Amino acid sequence: MNKKVNTMLFIIGATVVNIVIMGLLFILGFIIVSRVLPQDISPNLLLISFMLIFLGSIFGSFFIYHKLIGFLSKKIDMEKYFHPIFKSRKKKP
Repeated sequence: MNKKVNTMLFIIGATVVNIVIMGLLFILGFIIVSRVLPQDISPNLLLISFMLIFLGSIFGSFFIYHKLIGFLSKKIDMEKYFHPIFKSRKKKP
C-alpha cells in the first residue's frame, strides 16, 4: 500500500475510534446522571444535564483522541507511513 491509501485508512479508522469514544462517554454520562440525580427531577434540569453530558462527551472524546494520537505519533514515525493532509502554501514573489 502507498502513503495515500494508508492516510485514508488512518482517517477512517481514527474517525470510527473517535465516534466510539464519544459514544462510550455519552453512555457513561447517562449512567452517572441516572445514579446521582433523584427520580422526581424537573424536566428542565434533566434537559440541562443531558446537554452537559453531550457537550462533555464531545470535549472528552476530543481530549482522549488528542492524547492517543500524541502517544501514537511518539511511537510511530507518521511521515514515513502517511501522506501529509495539509501542505504548506509557498508564497510567490
